[in-house]
Amino acid sequence: MRIDVLTIFPDYLAPLELSLPGKARAKGLLDLRVHDLRQWTHDRHRTVDDTPYGGGAGMVMRPEPWGAAFDALLEAPEGARPTIVFTTPSGAPFTQEVARELAGRERLVFACGRYEGIDQRVLDHAASVGEVREISLGDYVLNGGEVAALAITEAVVRLLPGFMGNPESLAEESHEDGLLEYPVYTKPAAWRGHEVPPVLLSGDHASIAAWRREQAVRRTAERRPDLVHASVLLDDLEVRLVQPGDVGELYTLQRACWVQEAQDNPDVEIPALGESLEDVVAWAARDHVLVARSAGRLVGAVRARARTTDRGTAWDIGRLMVAPDLHGRGLGRMLLGRIEAAAPADATSYELFTGAGSLRNQRMYKKAGYRLRGEAEPGVVRLTKRR
Repeated sequence: MRIDVLTIFPDYLAPLELSLPGKARAKGLLDLRVHDLRQWTHDRHRTVDDTPYGGGAGMVMRPEPWGAAFDALLEAPEGARPTIVFTTPSGAPFTQEVARELAGRERLVFACGRYEGIDQRVLDHAASVGEVREISLGDYVLNGGEVAALAITEAVVRLLPGFMGNPESLAEESHEDGLLEYPVYTKPAAWRGHEVPPVLLSGDHASIAAWRREQAVRRTAERRPDLVHASVLLDDLEVRLVQPGDVGELYTLQRACWVQEAQDNPDVEIPALGESLEDVVAWAARDHVLVARSAGRLVGAVRARARTTDRGTAWDIGRLMVAPDLHGRGLGRMLLGRIEAAAPADATSYELFTGAGSLRNQRMYKKAGYRLRGEAEPGVVRLTKRR
């Protein structure tokens, strides 16, 4: 990825030489260039601002230096249409989802405004030469856009493949599944009268995953109730074994859920979409199947069965499904924990499969302790967890 930053204070971006961003530049993962906007001025005072039309306090950044800078940087024959990020308190809120979007771009150009902002015509012109994104760090005002450019750059580049030494750590963070991260602990087990929660010392990975999930929900509800949908804390949710009367709804729910899977994995055959009602009746009678019901509707389900391997008994988990309107709200993680707890006593591992393009699914499974074991077949990845 290439990132260009346009600013009148280039030294502000010096921290990007430090820590992991600096290492990414050294390894060639990141091409980061900081430019002084004043080099595109043409008067002896290197003026970049003037009084606003219509009157008012403050100064506005003039369009001419920005236009000259864009001419020099964006018309170079170096590749794809860039994404131009204007860091401004009047922009859309920056989120982890936005960071993931920007991490998929080949080139980002940050335009760091100062004073009362940048002449609107600069943004209008930029839209003709690239994709324009106006982004705000939050509901407050800073002296300029450099701090926001630093924060956005760090959030974006750490998602680049090869950037993190341990990519699995990206799944164990706040906002990756819509919740804040759970509390974390390290050695010693006791410190100044404070003890590490016993479950973290138990070695019971399913119990640890359930505890972490509970703590994440609790912390989010206390600190960011705006992030917690009522379905996460649903009082009337019933999880039980499947009954014959559930199968019709189960068949319909499966169709709805795997349409999204097909969209995420367009070149992969999706067996769930080809099954008939009779097929669902058959596996619902054969496997251990849990369903979740709320307010009179079937909102989720999961199935599993034991399989003997040369390493012992594996608990094969599949068809984990949640109603599309409830995605990202904790039901999938809860059902996964319930089906793991239902494994027979001699099961030594859990195993499941998902599409290589189903990145949301993979993040959830990794957060629950599963690890990728490569492709089981083209477009399908296998994940396992020791019991």
